[in-house]
Amino acid sequence: IREIPRLGIPRIRMADGPQGVRNDTKSTMYPCGAATAATWNRELAYAYGKSLGNDARARGVHIMLGPGVNIYRFPKCGRSFEYYGEDPYLTSETAVAYIEGMQSAGVMSTIKHFCGNNQEYNRNNGSSDIDERTLNEIYLPAFRKAVQVAHTGAVMSSYNLVNGLHTTENKALIKDLLRDEWGFEGIFMSDWTATYSSICAANNGLDLEMSWGQFMNPNTLGKAIETGTVTEKTIDEKCQHILQTLIEFGFLDREQKVASIPEDNPESDLTALNVAREAIVLLENEDNFLPFSNKVKKVMVTGPNSGNIPTGGGSGFVEPFHTISVTEGVGEFYKSADDAAKADAVIYCAGFNHHLEGEGFDRPFELPEVQIAEIDSLAAINPNLVVVVNAGGGVDFNPVLAKAKAVLMAWYPGQAGGKAIAEILAGKVNPSGRLPITIERRLEDNPVYYNYYCNTERLWNSPERVTYFEGVFVGYRGYDRSDVEPLFPFGYGLSYTDFQFSDIMAEKLSDGRVRVTASVKNTGKRAGAEVVQLYVNDEKASVPRPEKELKGYEKVYLEPGESKSVEFILDSEAFAYYDMDLHRFTVEPGIFNILLGASSRDIRLTTSVTL
Repeated sequence: IREIPRLGIPRIRMADGPQGVRNDTKSTMYPCGAATAATWNRELAYAYGKSLGNDARARGVHIMLGPGVNIYRFPKCGRSFEYYGEDPYLTSETAVAYIEGMQSAGVMSTIKHFCGNNQEYNRNNGSSDIDERTLNEIYLPAFRKAVQVAHTGAVMSSYNLVNGLHTTENKALIKDLLRDEWGFEGIFMSDWTATYSSICAANNGLDLEMSWGQFMNPNTLGKAIETGTVTEKTIDEKCQHILQTLIEFGFLDREQKVASIPEDNPESDLTALNVAREAIVLLENEDNFLPFSNKVKKVMVTGPNSGNIPTGGGSGFVEPFHTISVTEGVGEFYKSADDAAKADAVIYCAGFNHHLEGEGFDRPFELPEVQIAEIDSLAAINPNLVVVVNAGGGVDFNPVLAKAKAVLMAWYPGQAGGKAIAEILAGKVNPSGRLPITIERRLEDNPVYYNYYCNTERLWNSPERVTYFEGVFVGYRGYDRSDVEPLFPFGYGLSYTDFQFSDIMAEKLSDGRVRVTASVKNTGKRAGAEVVQLYVNDEKASVPRPEKELKGYEKVYLEPGESKSVEFILDSEAFAYYDMDLHRFTVEPGIFNILLGASSRDIRLTTSVTL
């Protein structure tokens, strides 16, 4: 935003993105959004946001363009690595913590992309046609919580249309919902070149066209004011939204750059490492092959992602000061082997990178054929094969599982990903990542498979319509309804130890909320962390509802033999569905089952409450 010296308004600097300060200099490269969600750790998400905010202050950046909270709907979306998975509750909790951390550092967050940006293919011309209930239950909760709980300073539009209207021109979304219903008073900006008109965008709620005023400029808006198609009051409202927010964040009263914070910051490096340590998901561990035993001395590390730090492409791409690859990380613990036949173990680093997965395009579900061929060849030489996969979402793991003794889902783990992976392989860190997505056995098992691309007859010169026929049954909600067994369920992740759940109780409180308590015990021989996941089931509903919905989670760290109690407080929102006749959330009287588990398909305890 340009400065206006005569009014005392300084230049306001923005920067991408969610995984690091992306400008003309190097910066800390944090794990991607999917990895952050895989930690299931609100405190880490807060630390991530605050650390990233400090990185921004070190460079004089006022506004960070993140986080992204679009729901993971289908694995082919090229930008899913930036987002927090398939569940609106997990996404909301992660986003709120991240935003609160960032804004505590004196940097404004920008929640994006509002809304329905669930594919990158044809994103400028595709219309996400989503019914009112599905919008409010699945695709909008994280935006609402960002506004009403975390008080984000800015909201960014998506490129796509929603129900036939571009989001920069969509009065129902911007004015009626975001402004009037949710009470948002901050800045509503377009994504870069995501403005498609002058008068329509101005009158329907767009405050700030980025990155330059192709449509909303003195010439076009000046003429519109002269003709009365846009009023001065409308322009004043936009100025108020922008200036009021800048003032609230103190940007007009202080120097944003903090010289005492180094750009290459060891504290940021540690945060990036800690997030990576808790993000990596152990998917398979045949015969407890991991962690490596004392017999493992020489290790061969190979594969396309072994000597570099892979990341997704687009605005989430960051150039780090320094990196630790898997080869370098493993080298801290084991001798290097060049011959697979002579190695005690082989680590193959597979997956995608910024050329294969990123903004502006969709990516394949299958790993590259050359990688599968190399995995097959290595397994034939040495059966002690570990495969590490870098991706922003699900891939076809079947050919990997057929050959590997152990499989790690490492996402895009940031600059220190190689160190975190090596620590897990060596047993220095017990894996505690849990999937924020469901991974399918076959792509066609996904409940969105037939609804992902244009599925409605396209009229001449009209947008491609993508109707979300699956409604609220996205991810594990859809798998539960169809009774299809996924390859790896939502919330899944293995550990080097075991946990036992017990003593569940639920009681109604005087204020109408419900308290749920239980105990969790580490019954194994290693310290570790379990994610206790709480799901709610409406036993008898008047509308089709998911079999279960995540409404709480706690990550619990336990020494061997240690027990801890966990507590959840559930308000009415945990039991509600969106009534399209009443245009609001409602709770129907009846019995609700409370399910505690280690994943959406591993329910350990149940109880019920009558409301």
